[in-house]
Amino acid sequence: MTSEELPSGNRWASTGPLDTQYAVGDVVARGEVDLNNLPPLTEALTQAAETHATVVLDASGITFADSTFLNLLLRIHQATDLRIAAPGPQLERLLDLTGADGVLHLRPSVDEATTR
Repeated sequence: MTSEELPSGNRWASTGPLDTQYAVGDVVARGEVDLNNLPPLTEALTQAAETHATVVLDASGITFADSTFLNLLLRIHQATDLRIAAPGPQLERLLDLTGADGVLHLRPSVDEATTR
């Protein structure tokens, strides 16, 4: 899947392992992330974690996330230095309610996630 397939805003795109836009693996997620559409994102994050010591997830476009997404983040966090950039209010709330914000590395922007 490429970023050209994103006009609906309900899909995700991986740019890291295929196009190293940054010096680290970069994955962009957009729209709703739940059990129904998680497999491609799982594949992209897993590939990025296997090939990069640091993976940045641009979460600025996520409008909804459920526990399956949270589980994925925690698994990827164990495999690599996962940095979650620009999480929106809904994702921040999920991470806060579950205590995952104390475990995962959150950054206010992609730029900050790629530099520290």
